[in-house]
Amino acid sequence: MRPMLLAVPVAFACVAGACHQAPPPQVAVQPQVDSTALMRARQDSIARAEEEARARAAAERRAEQRRADSLAALQRKAAEVNAALATMIHFDFDRAIIRPGDARVLDEKLPILQANPRVRVRVAGNCDERGSDEYNLALGNRRAINAKAYLVAHGIDASRIEIVSYGKERPIDPAHNEEAWATNRNDQFDNLTTNVVLR
Repeated sequence: MRPMLLAVPVAFACVAGACHQAPPPQVAVQPQVDSTALMRARQDSIARAEEEARARAAAERRAEQRRADSLAALQRKAAEVNAALATMIHFDFDRAIIRPGDARVLDEKLPILQANPRVRVRVAGNCDERGSDEYNLALGNRRAINAKAYLVAHGIDASRIEIVSYGKERPIDPAHNEEAWATNRNDQFDNLTTNVVLR
């Protein structure tokens, strides 16, 4: 009976062993590499990076162009303002009275001087070649004084306006005729604060 007892567990162990086999070993599956897809992905990545770089460069060029345009516009505006400030006024023969058309020229200087309180100007009175040196120096002085008085009467501080008379010493037109004389009877305006950018 003993051999039988022994045979049952052995048989049972054989049956259990046959039913319960060890699982097959796990084998790592190597994926198939699609080299075409990898190459395409790499090329797409490079193309995206290049497109982004082109877009950044274009944006930088546009920004630089806007800065250059702004600077050019400021320079044009400053040149226009300087030209308006420097515009001469003219006088009738042997007169220092500001004519209506010349008053409009002075009126154009007012907003420039008001917008630029640090700007100082020199008004230089000039005459044509007729008359003595002394007479023309005095007449040029009266012309400069009248232009200054006009600007001061319209709100510009007198300390910002310097006057000088050159009489007949500095003609613009050296000819000896009515047209040249009319040109030379003037007040010239010089900006004494050239380091200030005019607004």
